[in-house]
Formats: sequence, C-alpha cells, structure tokens
Amino acid sequence: MARHLAPPGSFNRLLASRHYPRSSPAPPPRPLLLLPKTLVPPAAAAMEFPRRGRRDVAAASAPASSSPETEVAPGAWGKVSAVLFDMDGVLCNSEELSRLAGVDLFAEMGVDVTGDDFVPYMGTGEANFLGGVAKLKGVKDFNADSAKKRFFEIYLDKYAKPNAGIGFPGALDLVTECKNAGLKVAVASSADRIKVDANLSAAGLPLSLFDAIVSADAFENLKPAPDIFLSASKTLGVDADECIVIEDALAGVQAAKAAEMRCIAVMTTLEEDALQQASPSLIRKNIGDISIRDILYGGSNAYHNERTENTENISSLKSSTEILNGATNAESAPSTNSASPVDRPHEGLLGSRRNILRYGSLGIAVSCLIYTARNWKAMQFVSPKGLLNYFTGGNSSIFSNNGGEPLSSRVQQIKKYLADFETGGSATYVPEFPRKLDWLNTAPLQFGRDLKGRVVLLDFWTYCCINCMHVLPDLEYIEKKFKDKPFTVIGVHSAKFDNEKDLESIRNAVLRYNITHPVVNDGDMYLWRELGVNSWPTFVVIGPNGKVLAQISGEGHRKDLDDVVGAALEFYEERKLLQNTSLPLALEKDKDSRLLASPLKFPGKLAIDVVTNLEGDFICQVGSSEEGLLDGPFDTASFNRPQGLAYNSKKNILYVADTENHALRLSKHWLEMEPKALITKEEVLNSPWDVCYDPSKETLYIAMAGQHQIWKHNTLDGVTEVLSGDGYERNLNGSSSIRTSFAQPSGISLAPELQELIVADSESSSIRAVNLKSGGSRLLAGGDAMIPENLFRFGDYDGTGSDVLLQHPLGVVYASDNQIYVADSYNHKIKRLDPVTRKVTTIAGMGRAGYKDGPALSAQLSEPAGLVEVGDGRFLVADTNNSTIRYIVLNEKGAEVRTLDLIGVQPPSPKPKTLRRLRRRLSADTDVIKIDGGSSREGYLSLAISVPDGYHFSKEARSKFDVDIEPADAIDIEPVNGFLNSEGQASLEYKRKSSSSSTGRINCKVYYCKEDEVCLYQSVAFDVKFREEAASSPAQITLSYSVVPRGTSSSAQLIAAGKNGKL
Repeated sequence: MARHLAPPGSFNRLLASRHYPRSSPAPPPRPLLLLPKTLVPPAAAAMEFPRRGRRDVAAASAPASSSPETEVAPGAWGKVSAVLFDMDGVLCNSEELSRLAGVDLFAEMGVDVTGDDFVPYMGTGEANFLGGVAKLKGVKDFNADSAKKRFFEIYLDKYAKPNAGIGFPGALDLVTECKNAGLKVAVASSADRIKVDANLSAAGLPLSLFDAIVSADAFENLKPAPDIFLSASKTLGVDADECIVIEDALAGVQAAKAAEMRCIAVMTTLEEDALQQASPSLIRKNIGDISIRDILYGGSNAYHNERTENTENISSLKSSTEILNGATNAESAPSTNSASPVDRPHEGLLGSRRNILRYGSLGIAVSCLIYTARNWKAMQFVSPKGLLNYFTGGNSSIFSNNGGEPLSSRVQQIKKYLADFETGGSATYVPEFPRKLDWLNTAPLQFGRDLKGRVVLLDFWTYCCINCMHVLPDLEYIEKKFKDKPFTVIGVHSAKFDNEKDLESIRNAVLRYNITHPVVNDGDMYLWRELGVNSWPTFVVIGPNGKVLAQISGEGHRKDLDDVVGAALEFYEERKLLQNTSLPLALEKDKDSRLLASPLKFPGKLAIDVVTNLEGDFICQVGSSEEGLLDGPFDTASFNRPQGLAYNSKKNILYVADTENHALRLSKHWLEMEPKALITKEEVLNSPWDVCYDPSKETLYIAMAGQHQIWKHNTLDGVTEVLSGDGYERNLNGSSSIRTSFAQPSGISLAPELQELIVADSESSSIRAVNLKSGGSRLLAGGDAMIPENLFRFGDYDGTGSDVLLQHPLGVVYASDNQIYVADSYNHKIKRLDPVTRKVTTIAGMGRAGYKDGPALSAQLSEPAGLVEVGDGRFLVADTNNSTIRYIVLNEKGAEVRTLDLIGVQPPSPKPKTLRRLRRRLSADTDVIKIDGGSSREGYLSLAISVPDGYHFSKEARSKFDVDIEPADAIDIEPVNGFLNSEGQASLEYKRKSSSSSTGRINCKVYYCKEDEVCLYQSVAFDVKFREEAASSPAQITLSYSVVPRGTSSSAQLIAAGKNGKL
C-alpha cells in the first residue's frame, strides 16, 4: 500500500496518521485553518482575500477562458451526480511522458519521430496512438500488439515508477472535494488498464479513491466514440445527463458530447482555440483551476454575483483610524469619482493594503491559536524529522523495486543496495534507548550492548490501533522464520491516549494479543521523534552496526520486511558482523498467575467464551480455546478474538462478531446445534467489533471497526451493505451515509424509539447516533465538533454534548429507561448519557484502573469494554483487563458494583493452534477452490488454469501466483511466488515440516483476453488442506480451474473498481 494515504493537505493525518488496507479509501484533504465566522474580526469577515489554494483559483481566473460557455444562467447548468476524469493530461501529467516513451519505442525500430507527431492521436488509446504515427512515418509490417507491449515496458520502467510525482497539482484535492460533495467519481480512460494503474500509482492517487475505473481493455470503439463514458455512467448507476466529464484531448471532448454529457476541458495538451472546435461546456487551464463550483454550477452567474456581493461589502468598511476617531458613515463615504464595485467587479479588493494585511494577519493568528488549542495533543506527535519524512517518503528507497520478481533476485537487489549504503557514508544511526524506559517480556536492552551484532526490527505501535493489531501476524511470521538467526523484533509502544502510557495497561495488551517479543514503553515519544515517525504502525529496520537501513509505514508489508530482513542477515553474515548472543527474555504470560487461573481471558463484549445464567452458573462453553476459523460442535469450533454478540430470542440464534477472522458467525438453535459461518468472505468484512439485532426488521447491524463504517445484514435475504460511513477515519456527522465518517466504531446499540443506532466511536472518543433510514449521523457527546480529523480531543469530563471528554469508549447500550450507558474504557468508568439533553454523568468507577467492589463511584474497573442491561436496574459489564464480569445495581439508595461469580467455569485448557492469527483478506471477485492435499510428506502441486475458446492469456500483464501457509512453520512450498506460463501452468514443490494437519493457499491472478477485443481479470485461490501425515511416497496434486467470463456486455466485462457496498 502507499506509504501515506493522507495527502499533505490533511495536517491532522500528518501529525499522527493511520494506515489501512488497500480497500480502504484515502482520507480527503482538509484545510489546516478552520475558523468559524463568529471568531473572525467583523471587518475581516467581510473581506475576500486572494487565496493561494487550488479551490478558488478557477473562480478568480474565470476570465482566463473567454469562451461564451462560462456564462451559464443560474439554474441552467442542471443536476450533477458524477464526475468522470480522463487520466492522461487531466489527473496525471503523463501526456509528455507517453510521447517520450513513444519516441523511445520508434527509436528502437530505427524510425526518427518527435513528440509532436503523437499529439493528433492523444486520447485515442495506445493502439491508435502508436499505430497512427507508424502509418504517418510509413512503418511497414507494424505489429500493434508487439508495439504496445514494448511501449508499456518502456513506459513503466522509465517514466511511471510508483509515487513519481506525475499527478497534476490539485487533482487529489478536486477528486476528494467531489466525493465530499456527495458526487460519484470515476476514471474513464482510453489507456489500457495496466497503464491506468501505473499512472495513478505514479501520481500517488489510490485506486480505492474512485468509485469505478473504466479503461480501454473492454472496448472496441475508443474515444471519440462515447462507449467508455456511457459504460462509466452505467457502472456508477448515474444517468448520462447527470455526468460531468473532465478532458484534455479533442477526441475526449468529442466523446463526451457524443455521450450527451457536459464537459470541462483543460488546456494541458491543446490550446483553447483547438479545444473550442469540439465546443466544451467550460475551458480551464488545468485541473488545479477547476473549482467545485465549476462542476456543480458551471461557472454560473450565481457564482459571479456572489463574488460581486462580497466585493461590494468591502467598500463599506471603515479604516481602523476612522473607527478610532469615531468617524461617521458620511465622513467615510467614497468619492463620487470612484467606480463602484458593480462597475468594476474584476479589479480585485477595494480597501487599503494596510487593512488587508492587518485583518488577514489577525485572522490567521486567531485561526492558528484556535487550531493549536484544539489540537494540542496531536501537536505533541510532531517532530521536524517526522515532517521531513512525511514529505520526502523517509528512508523507504530499499522497498522501491519490489515488483514481484523471484525471491533470489529480490534478495540480490537488496544486498546490492546495502553494499552501496555501507559505502555511501551518509547513514543515520539509531538513538540509544533511554535507560529510564520500562520493558516487557525482557530485561532492559541496549543497542550498544545486547543488540550489537543483531538485525533489529522496530515496530512503532499503540494498542488502541486496529491496524497495529492487523500486522501482528506478519511480525509473528518473520520472528518464526528467523528464530535461529541474530534477529530481534522490538515493539516500541508510542501511546496515543493517556491511558495507554501506563505500563500495566500495555502489559495487559501484550497478554491480550499474545505478544512474545520485547516491548518498550516509550511514553514520552523519544524514539518516535528521533527517527521521524509520523504514523502507526511504522517499521524501522536497524543493522547490526546500529545503522537505520529502512523505514516504512502501514499494513501489507510482510513480504517487504521478510525480504529486507533476510537480505540483511545474508549480507552482514558475509561481512562477519553478526553476533547471535542470547537476550534476557522473560515473557509476561509466564508471570501472571491471575490470568492462568482465570476462567475468562480479557472479555470484550460479555460471555464471548462461556455461557452462564444471570447468577453466574456455568452452562456450556462455546469454542475450543484454539485460534482459528473452524465450524463444528462447541468443543471443536474455533474463533479468533471474537468481540460482539447479539441474540435472536425468537429464533434462538446467537450471532458472533469473529473479529480477527473478519467473519460473522452464528449458532442456529445454538444450545442444540453447532455454530457455523454466516458471512466469512474475507474480502468483505474488516475487523467487525460489535453486532446488535433488530427483531422488527430481522436485521443485524455491524460495527466495522477496520473499515470505519456501520454495516447491516438482512437475515432474510442475506444481503449485506453499508448503512453509514464513507470509509474515511474521522469524526464527521452528515445528513447521509456518504457524508458521514467514523473512527474505529467499536460498540453499537439499537434505540428503537429514536429509530437510531447508538455508536461508541472509539478513536474519536465520541458517542454518536445513526439514523436508520438515511444513514446520516449526529453527535451526542464527546469528540471534536469543529475539526473532523482531530482524533486527539479526549479526556475525562462530564458535561453536555461536545463539551464532554471521553477516552476511547468501547461499549454502549440503550436501556429500557431511554438512557444511554457508556463504557468509557480508558477512563475506567461507566457513564450515563441522556439522548435528549445530551448530558453525561459518571455512575460507576473512580477513574483509576484497578479491581474493587462496593459503592459505584468508589469502585474500580480496568478498561471495561462492553455492557448489557439484564433488568431490575442491573447491568453486566465486561471488565476486560480484570478478566471478570462485573454487575452494577442501580437503586434509589445508591449504585453498587459487584463481581459475578462464575460458578463451575474452568479455565480453558491450552491447545496448539492450527491456524495463523489473521488470514489474508481476499478480493471480492476471488473464487476459492477447496483441494484435498492428502497425507503425503512431500510432493508437487501443478497449477493448470484454462481459458475458454476464443480467449488467451494476456501477454502484456502476465498471470501470477503467490503462496500463503497456515500455520507458517508447518510446510515449505517453493517457489513462494512466480508467473504462469503461456498455457496457464506452473509447478510447485512442497515438503511438510510437521505431521499435523496444515493448509496451503495458492493465490492466482489470471489476466486473459478475448481475441482482438477485451482483456479480463480473474482472481482464484486454491485452499489445499493437508491431512495428518501418514504416507511417505511423493504425491502429485493438480490444481485445475477453468475461467468462465462473467458476462458478455461491455459493462459486465470491463475491468472496473466499484464500491456499491453490497454483496
């Protein structure tokens, strides 16, 4: 994934950002200074200051294009629902690069061409782009397919490397601004998909940013034919007359007109006179000069009038001297010789430069003061080096060439990099751990003593961060792979919340997530600042001599880290710099007698492991104590850190949010039958954290913490879709689902009387209500009501509405007394919230972690994460870090906290786990094929993938495979990745290292084309289940799959990325 999904304009993301899976959309840019009008000095509020940002450039320079289309009558522009962006010349400054690659291609043929020769063919697809010049130059026997293949090789290798900075300034801003306005956005390009993906990557534009991507692969008729645009509108579900096209080429403008769509043309390839031939609706210099008003209103007179009105206000301002002298309006009246603002609307600001500077400076100063005050906690994460790393990409060049090549080649590339690095003389040395820091799982370590001669991987994490939890399996895999080498993983805990700085809280997190590598509590962020870290999680690789070898942020870097660590160990072993000395490890899990004896282990949402009655009597246990995803009887079924529970009493069904399996599970007639999967498609769910059931609609609501959304599942027809949230991590309330954002929602409860869903939005430390009809939301208490991206407004303060301060609330329940009860987890309290007055009052907990029963306000809890009402003024509380169930009794004499005695419940017996902690999430279109791997100790896996008659495997995009193992150390399969041959075949060899059962997954990406027509993509995964070892003779296992095209219409077959939220 991209190192930073947050654009530079999003300053809060710069301060301390999170990273998400590729499916997650990039956060939209937000302005740094957000100043309410009530805080702007009156005179400054009336002034219109010239802006340097992209948003108002088009408005200020509207006369630059004198085309008559810029004068649109108010209301005549019409409804706008979607924006279709061309890629080359609009989003990406790639037209010139494409021409240069074309020149290089013809130079290899011995044909002398210039970049200007390609201009007439821009925007018509690569075949016409190259073929037109070949015809112009009289090239004989020109093969368009071969030329395209070589063109792509040149272009991708030389001109379009990831994050090469080829995006036009303002492109990302405009796309995200369109999305914020509720518009759908798509890329509609005449380029092949391979080039579209490469260009967007080179421009730093995530594919997930767009609701659809439509490329030339699926079409016979390219621009100026309207097919691509019509298909894009159909994919988006928007009528053609509600689409706006942004184009730079004559053929593109003509295609838009043919599709009966409005078109804004940009002058990045052609001059205005040339573009006017196709009569675009508007013309702007480039995408940075297009404002959201141009798109919504067409550069209308309404906008012009608004600007004129603002200018008129300026003329009535008094100077500061006149105000001080008590001058009257008559005394300050303008001269009759001066033209009014209406007479000269485009001559800029009226008023003295001194006034403009004075009010502007005052406004900026007040804005900065307000911003700093509201973001003071976030400011503490900033360091000069962190800012530098953010804008320059940090020390990540070692990862830049990971293109899926064989492992041996990749390792050699990294070793060559390390050789150059060691002789370069400009290395950064890791700072030493301060001696005052506290350590877990080990005695204190020092780079100059214990870690000298070892390759070290630093993992900067904080335990509230779900993305930090997602990478734990990657770290576990790498630790096991290099367990006999001088290699160490160290978790550098850099807390976001105040509660997370407490050593005991971190220790509980280490125990909860079964972390066995050394962890240091860097509560003062010393290493964070010294190494320029600016996001969770971030990985830093340190050499045996203390040099910083590499730094990279985010999820999805297992292969990168595996390759770099393996190459570093080889490189430094050859140089005799490694020392495999032992470390003073002492695991926390071996020290905790309380945890070993407890019948529960960090309960999250009540009774996740065992079933009791309300008096605590044991009834049964659900789950085998093994981590995994296995349906079956209660004693053999396995879960992976399940969190939320919901019960359908009418049908006797228990629903379970199986969080780290990214699955929703159920037990139908659950006291009599075995549990089974309800939704297990890994490509859909992303760390579901809580569930609640609405019996009136037979609908299950899901808090999708990893996706920052609220989903709903219709139990009648099986349809699962997004209810609320656009997927950006922020605290934004809006009138509809796409205008609403969440930040790791972790608790939900149905409020039937309000027709709302109450949400504990943990990372924004707020409680919010979601409208069940519109999907919009409103703030009830906590969080930052002014700056949605500020996720650092937290604390412990009872009050009303946005004045309330909470700290990472995880649980919420709407009770029968029409009050909301909140588990304010990191404040170790239970609070009551009145949904009408929005007043919050603490009812239990003294605010300090501990374990103590008694009067509610003097009792102690430790990170309570869930609660449920059981009647008669009683609430059960999942007291997570105390590994107990507490109950609160509310009565007139005063509330009390007691402990629920779990009678007859035995601690789960430990069993060896059979599956790794977190499985890879597959894409939505993946076909999963189950294969019996037999019981042989070794053998061969033969991939045999076929395509229908009339189709062939793509020559431009080679089909490939890669391997996953569960558990990671049970079996070796080589090669771990590679390409299919032209017949769709590949051979792999396996050797089992354990006699126990295991699973190997072979993930294949198949690219195939219809003769002279469309090119398609199919994802397939073979899950090979190896039984307990018995046979010694080698086995030959064939993994066969026949590709079936999904449809025959162009809209069904085009390679597109959609986000309709439904299964």
